[in-house]
Amino acid sequence: MTEGVSRPTLEAVAARAGVSRATVSRVVNGGDGVRESLAERVRQAVAELGYVPNQAARSLVTRRHDAVAVVIAEPETRVFADPFFALQLRGISKELTAHDNQLVLLLTEGRDDHARVARYLAGGHVDGALVFSLHLDDPLPGLIHDAGVPTVFGGRPDWGDADRAGRSPHPIGGDPDVVYVDCDNRGGARAAVRHLVSLGRTRIAHITGALDQTSAVDRLDGYRDVMGEVPGGDDPRLVVESDFTPAGGERAMRGLLDSCPDVDAVFAANDLTALGALRVLRARGRRVPEDVAVIGFDDMLPVAMEADPPLTTVRQDIEDMGRLMARLLLRGLAEGRDRTGTTAGPPAGGVILPTTLIRRASA
Repeated sequence: MTEGVSRPTLEAVAARAGVSRATVSRVVNGGDGVRESLAERVRQAVAELGYVPNQAARSLVTRRHDAVAVVIAEPETRVFADPFFALQLRGISKELTAHDNQLVLLLTEGRDDHARVARYLAGGHVDGALVFSLHLDDPLPGLIHDAGVPTVFGGRPDWGDADRAGRSPHPIGGDPDVVYVDCDNRGGARAAVRHLVSLGRTRIAHITGALDQTSAVDRLDGYRDVMGEVPGGDDPRLVVESDFTPAGGERAMRGLLDSCPDVDAVFAANDLTALGALRVLRARGRRVPEDVAVIGFDDMLPVAMEADPPLTTVRQDIEDMGRLMARLLLRGLAEGRDRTGTTAGPPAGGVILPTTLIRRASA
């Protein structure tokens, strides 16, 4: 074992700079009221001594922890298997790192996890939270609201509406103070289905995502917007509920081919679902796109490019959504501190990012 090396103290920095301890504390913690010449001497002494502020002590002064919780309402088996989450986390991490903030990752798999996350957030360990992949019956938004933690949500928070299974509305649904970032799911779905119609396809099926999530509901609604104008487009057999996974896409595609053997196009709720559908079509001897055209959603690279054939899909900038979520939260925290000296949340409202249809070989 090696002996620990003593860390330079605030007093040592003050002595090196020839100023008071209070002056060093103000400079190190970003306070005002220090002449620039003195501040520069302090910064030089900090660099020379290699002084690192004690985060716990600094938090007492600044009331900031420089840490943000990222809460994903999914089990770890889903989070680490789906590249969507990696892309969003990368965007969040880049933005937080650029502002010298730490990312604290919290995953939930059951009710015990919800209580654990709520206790952690209420304990004042982080300055705010970024929360995504929520489900309509998820208690997390209410728990986070009760904890009083500034929060930005990923995804349209329509928890105020009873879902399609008739479950109770969410307690904070319709709250005008909710801040969120999402893409134009409904518009992207319309563009995908219109493209299939333009190819002359008439038996266009939709494999949905999990319908307890607003992104899946919006994409289904976009599909129905267009199919309402297609003869026979209201055939209920053409819509099969799935769960945003390749295995779910496989199950749904098998069911579609069994119930609607004349299906000539599929709009899948995401790229992973489309991959599952492509596997089944290949196994059943259906050519893509000659027999059945396929379109996904997300444009997750390299997933879409490495599909066989390369996947036509609706692009949303997942990484940029993550960065924007973090940016909105940090901006709100900074503006609130400037106004009141205490923690405040981001400005209320939602940001909807555009989507783009990316044409490749599958449709």
